[in-house]
Amino acid sequence: MHLTKYSLLLLLGFIVFACNKDDADDTSTVTETPTTTTELHAAFGEFNPDSYSIMLDGDEIVIETNGMPDHTSPYWSSDNALFVEPTITSYDEMAPGNIDDFNGSYTLRVPVSPEKASSTSSTGLGSIGLAISGATIYNDEEGPNVPLDNAVGSLDYTAAHTGPQSYHYHLEPKAWSDDDTNLIGIISDGFFLYGRKCTSSGTYPTDLDASGGHTSTTQHTDNAEYHYHIQNELYLNAYYILFPDDYQGTPNSIN
Repeated sequence: MHLTKYSLLLLLGFIVFACNKDDADDTSTVTETPTTTTELHAAFGEFNPDSYSIMLDGDEIVIETNGMPDHTSPYWSSDNALFVEPTITSYDEMAPGNIDDFNGSYTLRVPVSPEKASSTSSTGLGSIGLAISGATIYNDEEGPNVPLDNAVGSLDYTAAHTGPQSYHYHLEPKAWSDDDTNLIGIISDGFFLYGRKCTSSGTYPTDLDASGGHTSTTQHTDNAEYHYHIQNELYLNAYYILFPDDYQGTPNSIN
């Protein structure tokens, strides 16, 4: 068959059109896999940025602090801008060591979405949580099976003192929370700890478990979630213990 120049151009045009159509059809079948973005819980916005570094690492949150609180205390060195004279305690009763003598750091890794464990576990000595101020949270013991009773005299106005390796809180921290809904910090099982009142009701929650926890909304989320509260039960007729019972979730080490 003899093709004229005009016929050849028509044939080439048809071939190009067909190839382009196939390419277009192939492109239309390509689908993109949607990606999900995990964000930090809004409560982390209250953690002191001068002390904390908080970041996502897969399905975990890495929380690092230098252990330095952002408020006044007689436990600062006297030449520190945050030093104040002791009021609740006295120089004779204060524990040894100043806040600025400690030159350590603390790291806690918790799940992005913590869950309650099948069984509770007891807290131990040392840090059981991290406060928004930058310092750490302890339980209600001063030593192995030694209640806090005899050490209360060494606590400053915000219920904290030094030793053995940190400045830490045992009781309601009056520096930023006094019978209110304020965020205290995070416990090592990943659940947040709030003041004695809950924003979901505006008053003291009545459905707390033995660890002071319940499920409700907070000022940081519109979705109900499990969290702890300082229990509204007097200790030594004057104080409120931060965390007097077991972990309801799986605790993680604070190193």
